[in-house]
Amino acid sequence: MDYLYAFLVGGAICVIAQILMDTTKLTSGRILVIYVTAGAILSALGIYQKIVDIGGAGATIPLTGFGHSLAQGAIKAVKRDGILGAFTGGLTAAAGGIGAAIMFGYLMAIIFNPKTKP
Repeated sequence: MDYLYAFLVGGAICVIAQILMDTTKLTSGRILVIYVTAGAILSALGIYQKIVDIGGAGATIPLTGFGHSLAQGAIKAVKRDGILGAFTGGLTAAAGGIGAAIMFGYLMAIIFNPKTKP
């Protein structure tokens, strides 16, 4: 059942993004920012953790999960380090994912010959 819930939650998040792309003039970059911000806001309100509890990886892998990770890191760091934690906590919590994205992006650029679109 965990796989089904992950599929349904992750799929619903992706369907909402697809609907936004098809019915509005929002660019994919703006939708990305909306999703990360929504994840952070829903996390700060305590709503996104309930979605994560139901959907598991289906809720933590999409961009809203990245916003959730940033918000949770900042909240924990503020409790531990005070106001300075608001600036450092999010980056510390998401450093592994950011580092992996940079490393794998660089590797793919070395392995494959990137071309610009005409």
